[in-house]
Amino acid sequence: MLQTVCAAGAARDLTPTVLTFAPHPREYFAHLTHRPELIPTQITGLRDKLTALAGTGVRSVLLARFNRALADMAPEDFVEKLLIDALRTRWLLVGEDFRFGRKRAGDVEMLRSLGARHGLEVRTLADIRDDEGHRISSSGVRAALAMGSMDHAAELLGRRYAMTGHVIHGKKLGRTLGIPTLNMRVAPRCAARSGIYVVRVLGLGAQPLAGIASLGVRPTVEDNGRILLETHVLDASVDAYGKLARVEFLQHVRDEEKFPDLPTLTAAMHADAQHARAYFALHGLQENSQSA
Repeated sequence: MLQTVCAAGAARDLTPTVLTFAPHPREYFAHLTHRPELIPTQITGLRDKLTALAGTGVRSVLLARFNRALADMAPEDFVEKLLIDALRTRWLLVGEDFRFGRKRAGDVEMLRSLGARHGLEVRTLADIRDDEGHRISSSGVRAALAMGSMDHAAELLGRRYAMTGHVIHGKKLGRTLGIPTLNMRVAPRCAARSGIYVVRVLGLGAQPLAGIASLGVRPTVEDNGRILLETHVLDASVDAYGKLARVEFLQHVRDEEKFPDLPTLTAAMHADAQHARAYFALHGLQENSQSA
């Protein structure tokens, strides 16, 4: 879809632009109806989303606040006030099942009709399907991440699932245990399954670094429920505090677990590190890059 938008922009001398919403419309309505269980998990944080979009050739991203005014907007106003007056859209690409406006009253046929009045050309893109004929969708990506199926998630995304963030100071527990970690904050409602992952770290040197990471709430040593990504770089020492790092998830090793004491936790961490070394000995480091 993004390649089509960029090609159309180049052919028409228009700026390839993506319109997205925050919060997710489903999150807005979940809060409105007091149904927090309906809030979708978050696949990608805003920084990673913008980075991925920039890599496709998109030159402008418009982040619209999804609020009551937007939710109550009539389909005609959505086209005329938002797409035409505010954004000056001349060419638009949507999915075949696109709905818009109050109570999802607008469909593609209405969009074409309204667009024709204002010189807006509307195109649709059919569903993209995998080799088995299954529709590729954000729901499918969320399901793969929830199961820890990182290879499948990479196939659906077209790149390795990753998180980018600044390395922050932690409690230094890993350093005390002889397994120092790079700590990064994680966006709320992370779609990825909590647990231990084989990862590679980019942005801290000329070459990617092999690592083992823990994504979760650290149940053995914490009780605040805050999700953190802790990455131990294998057999290397890096000064990373304050730096922007990208962690690519290659394999889910095991689920997060609460251990009875620190010695048991330490033994498990060393076993996880050995698993990661064996993974990289078999698969290598460079070949795992699938970044967009």
